Amino acid sequence: MAPAKLSFPALLLAVAAGSAFMAPALVDTALAAPPPPPTPGASVGSKTGLPLPRYASLKTDRVNLREGPSKDHRTLWVFQRAGLPVEIIGEFETWRRIRDSEGTEGWVLHSLLSGRRTSVVTASKSGPKGEARPDTTLYARADETSSEQARLQAGVIGSVKSCTGTWCRIIVALPQKGGDVDGYVRQERLWGVYPNEKVD
Repeated sequence: MAPAKLSFPALLLAVAAGSAFMAPALVDTALAAPPPPPTPGASVGSKTGLPLPRYASLKTDRVNLREGPSKDHRTLWVFQRAGLPVEIIGEFETWRRIRDSEGTEGWVLHSLLSGRRTSVVTASKSGPKGEARPDTTLYARADETSSEQARLQAGVIGSVKSCTGTWCRIIVALPQKGGDVDGYVRQERLWGVYPNEKVD
């Protein structure tokens, strides 16, 4: 089974980190038994009792994404970005089946995941008049008439502090701004929070 091709724009555009956050694995190529499929229609995890699906984030800057829920399964990718948001879509013992913003799926140990909510800025298709919008505005308040804190390129990761269902307050590390920048982004421009979800 060949790994899915990674074309995520954050490899070139991420402001906060220069290195790629995902790389094809070159280890653990031995074949193993196929993993159990996620239970159709399941609403809570079989091990944790927590909602499925749900968002989490990577705890470390090296996380092996495996084909199945054991170390005997081959590694499909190696994530190389701590804080990257992922969606948990299945559970099996100490393993969690996750999906990233590009739709790539696989299994990781639960100890490599954090409940800290983060999000990644998504690419905009077009502006209100059809013009290209290569970046997303971070506002001082949850109001598009408020002052502009920064322009965020697709692929930038922020720590989610709260969401109203329309706006999210996030903190983003921007070295060119001298450190962390706190502001508000339209919720629809983030992957890592659900539409209309409220986060306290």
